[in-house]
Amino acid sequence: MSFLDRIRVCQVFDPGAYLPFFVGEAAVGHVRPAFAERLQPFRDVFEVAPDAVRLSPALAAVAARTQAVHGVLRHLADEGVITGWRDEPYPIKRDHSAPDLLTIERAAVPLFGIRACGVHVNGLVHGPDGLSMWIGRRSLDKPVAPGKFDQIVAGGQPAGLGVRENLLKEADEEASIPAALAATAQPVGAITYRTERPEGLRNDVLFVFDLELPPAFEPTNRDGEIIDFALRPIDEVAARVRDTDDFKFNCSLVIIDFLIRYGYIGPDDPDYLDLCRGLRSA
Repeated sequence: MSFLDRIRVCQVFDPGAYLPFFVGEAAVGHVRPAFAERLQPFRDVFEVAPDAVRLSPALAAVAARTQAVHGVLRHLADEGVITGWRDEPYPIKRDHSAPDLLTIERAAVPLFGIRACGVHVNGLVHGPDGLSMWIGRRSLDKPVAPGKFDQIVAGGQPAGLGVRENLLKEADEEASIPAALAATAQPVGAITYRTERPEGLRNDVLFVFDLELPPAFEPTNRDGEIIDFALRPIDEVAARVRDTDDFKFNCSLVIIDFLIRYGYIGPDDPDYLDLCRGLRSA
């Protein structure tokens, strides 16, 4: 195994296996033909053609689009087509800075291959023995990657919240980090990828932050999404990412990005350029 294997896991995408999904003139996602067939009966909401799936042009307003699509998704969830319903609205946009075209249930986002955003925070501690990183272990009842290792704080970016606002919320819920401390997290870039997963096509942007934590701080989970936390030396974290699949797939990317930025993986590594390119591949 290698760090590059972790990158390749997040590059599994065959455009020819999907139909583009349009809202108005904007191509905002990709839909599998099998899921497109599930949408076909709802002709007042979706127009399904051999070459594309389009939201009905009769749905011109954001609220009308959101309400109509929600009704379809709720019906498909009742039929078991959509699982892991979370009651979390996610925005569909032309691009990150554009206004919302509509919002949809988070569990349905991968089925439409829509770009989704999230925040991931590296919790760092500088001690007498060097640099360590806080690692969380995901709850066993999580719909994605149950029991896998994760960052100290990580969460999706829902509609209606700014990235910083969401960081503070997730830091409180996931690790009981006081707002004043969480606010010192430094933005260090973004990771992008598009890859096929059991839940659908993940087309994601991860906004990455580094957070220096006091040696005496110990995270405590409050929302039930993390079983426990462990403070691990960075060399151990790196080896676990490189040699095992213990981390959630996208959390490995965040750590590889960290290792490159801090010089643990350098230009003499034969995979260096492929790693750098792979962290921003979509």
